[in-house]
Amino acid sequence: MNIGIVNDSPLAVEAMRRAIALRAEHRVLWVATDGAQAVDFCVAQPPGVVLMDLIMPKFDGVEATRRIMAQAPCPVLVVTSSVGANAWRVYEAMAAGALDAVDTPTLADNRLGDSSQPLLAKIDQIGRLLEKPAVAPAPRPGVIVARGAAPLIAIGASAGGPGALAAILGQLPADFGAAIVMVQHVDKAFAEGMAQWLDGQTELTVRVAVSGDTPKAGEALLAATNDHLYMTRSGSLDYTPEPAATPYRPSVDVFFHSVVEYWRGDAIGVLLTGMGRDGAIGLKAMRAKGYRTIAQDQASCAVYGMPKAAAALDAASRILPLGSIAAELVANIKR
Repeated sequence: MNIGIVNDSPLAVEAMRRAIALRAEHRVLWVATDGAQAVDFCVAQPPGVVLMDLIMPKFDGVEATRRIMAQAPCPVLVVTSSVGANAWRVYEAMAAGALDAVDTPTLADNRLGDSSQPLLAKIDQIGRLLEKPAVAPAPRPGVIVARGAAPLIAIGASAGGPGALAAILGQLPADFGAAIVMVQHVDKAFAEGMAQWLDGQTELTVRVAVSGDTPKAGEALLAATNDHLYMTRSGSLDYTPEPAATPYRPSVDVFFHSVVEYWRGDAIGVLLTGMGRDGAIGLKAMRAKGYRTIAQDQASCAVYGMPKAAAALDAASRILPLGSIAAELVANIKR
């Protein structure tokens, strides 16, 4: 994979160079020392992935990510000295379109040691996302649950998703009459903090989904592990490692298919900005069952991948700009 590095620290750049050199299939395409240069380089020589620092001259990694997604979309992995210490900036970068985040490897006694492995693992995961995705399994035969106490809004998102989720949740009233379950491609290390961040953007209660939770009106639950969230036959939520082969973790398709299989109440499927195709087949299955389905339009997406795949499959009954989705949900739930 061709890799672009964006970092103004020579030591950090050298550490990443040495980590990348451990894999013969990877090479450094270019190094940018500020956000503006990064955007220019992405336009001139698009890399397979950008390793993006957060704090830089001219403009920071969040703004650089936002401009890259607008001018030359490509996968962005935030690589910063401390993900934990920069958690809020990480969420902002993900809202702008970054896929994930990892700590910068360190140079110790001129050896990388194990500090390079998390970075290489994230690069490998992004590489799998760029490959043709595995098809989500067909729903298993089973007993359908009784009608839910509240309609269900099932939302899937990836790159750019945190910002899109915040925009939708922020426009929903405190007395919104549907339960919400969100599957965002995010590492479990960030899920709890992201739920707290989203909770501050809305009058609804937002928290991570725990095994055994039952979706209820006025509450938005966020998938929170590297396993897949799914609806059980009893109508509660749980996690499963299967299918293990899918690079999308947690998988939107897995959750959407489980809704089709086990949720008898009213439901609306929503597929937001994201790279790849995860969720498109599941959204199609939701529409085929008679559920309303919505895909975000190209103009308002940070990355027009997942909604584009849904549109190609005719999986969405409505294709809407981000700013119109909340109103559409409110109008349909009041019916």
